[in-house]
Amino acid sequence: MVFLGNCMVMHVIRTEPSLHQPMFYFLAMLALTDLCMGLSTIHTVLGILWGFIQEISLDACIAQSYFIHGLSFMESSVLLAMSFDRYIAICNPLRYSSILTNNKIVKIGVAILCRSSMLIPPVIIRLKFLNYCRPHFLSHSFCLHQDLIRMACSDIRFNSFYALALVICTLLLDAVFILASYVMILHTVLSIASQEERIKSLQTCVSHISAVLVFYIPIIGLTMVHRFGKHLSPVVHVLMGNFYILFPPLINPIIYSIKTQQIRVRIQRLFSLNGN
Repeated sequence: MVFLGNCMVMHVIRTEPSLHQPMFYFLAMLALTDLCMGLSTIHTVLGILWGFIQEISLDACIAQSYFIHGLSFMESSVLLAMSFDRYIAICNPLRYSSILTNNKIVKIGVAILCRSSMLIPPVIIRLKFLNYCRPHFLSHSFCLHQDLIRMACSDIRFNSFYALALVICTLLLDAVFILASYVMILHTVLSIASQEERIKSLQTCVSHISAVLVFYIPIIGLTMVHRFGKHLSPVVHVLMGNFYILFPPLINPIIYSIKTQQIRVRIQRLFSLNGN
């Protein structure tokens, strides 16, 4: 379902000329990020569920944790870019096309990629040089940085402080900027005289707000479980971990297919053509 939904969204945006707009380019980035998240975890998640594998090498575990955390930061960055798109569309609509040109969108995409891939290596590379003397049992069916340092007997202060700073400078900062953009959007919408226009403006933000909640709620839940749930049943850790990995990539295509009329109509047309 994750692969089918996200591939369908990207296919519809690529093949429908009317969807070649900034909002849908950012949506394609979100779908690609969700697709890559699925690809980075499918071999261990399905391998464990089907009973094919019960262990993973340290190098493979470190590589997987790099992609999982990097893609999480990338999704957060894309959601921030989408909030900027909604802010310009509602608060400064006359300059929308001149501000969000194709060239600017490419630059934003490159900046997102660089930010998500270049900040993580210092903390991930150090994992290779730690001494792991505690029981080698992972809490989830995939590798996370916090799981690996929990098994280490070496000095992990650098990893702990750097990881905390990274989360504050990416996920937390992005959330603050997204919230600020919606405060300004709400202020602009409330100044519109027509109630019908207010509702119409807010409806264009419903899909994005839903995607933001779908992304941040599982992350907050998983963080709480890791921080305060050390004595909880392992089943809780496994369920929260799979919820964090699978829920956003699964739900985002459904949200945008239902709430975004252009996507919904194009998908309906695609299925009707296949049916004929």
